[in-house]
Amino acid sequence: MNSPRLFRLLGSVLAGAALSAIAVGARADEVSVAVAANFTAPMKQIASDFEKDTGHKVVPSFGSTGKFYAQIKAGAPFEILLAADDETPIKLEKEGDAVRGSRFTYAIGKLVLWSKKDGYVDDKGEVLKKNEFQHLSLANPKLAPYGEAGLETLKALGLLDAVQAKFVTAENITQAYQFVASGNAELGFVALSQVYKDGKISEGSAWIVPAHLYQPIRQDAVILAKGRDKAAAESLMKYLRGDKARAVLRAYGYDF
Repeated sequence: MNSPRLFRLLGSVLAGAALSAIAVGARADEVSVAVAANFTAPMKQIASDFEKDTGHKVVPSFGSTGKFYAQIKAGAPFEILLAADDETPIKLEKEGDAVRGSRFTYAIGKLVLWSKKDGYVDDKGEVLKKNEFQHLSLANPKLAPYGEAGLETLKALGLLDAVQAKFVTAENITQAYQFVASGNAELGFVALSQVYKDGKISEGSAWIVPAHLYQPIRQDAVILAKGRDKAAAESLMKYLRGDKARAVLRAYGYDF
């Protein structure tokens, strides 16, 4: 091939690549997401995959659903809420702070009684009935659905009065986990996703609480008013329903 023709061909290829890059850059955008604390680890993985696959960037904030609700009502610039319950997104829809028709259940969470110590928690939760521990970590039931589920479990077992004085109440499920991981509590109710990976408990000992002992933890996603008609927000909501994201959910012990 002669040089002028080669240069023309190379020029066309480079020009096409440049135009493609410009087009992708024009389509790429950021989406600000309020993420329930129990979903921290899977969301970090999903966000990384999403950015690679779509070019859009996720800007996540992790915390309690109750606090996010207050921040959203105060005008926080979140575009999507990934809640730890289904009640908060429904409430935001009714109050005009979320896009009607965008809400769906992205995950169904599971509660686990966990200790960092091997063999401390048995596989039937009898450690609660023995009541020989000094501290039981629990996320604030008024702010965190997993904390509420822990409370429901103790009520169902008839153990609430016996152990309530031993509660170490955390602001959210991340802090509830940290209390146990640091040894400030011998055991605690946490999200299964915090201590589970690829089909097994990753550290310590645990009792996966039977689902009939607490109300289902349906975790709903919703586009907030500030995310209305935003391509990145709509793209992430679609991505959360896809096979790749759901494979991550399974790995962390969620149903959907």
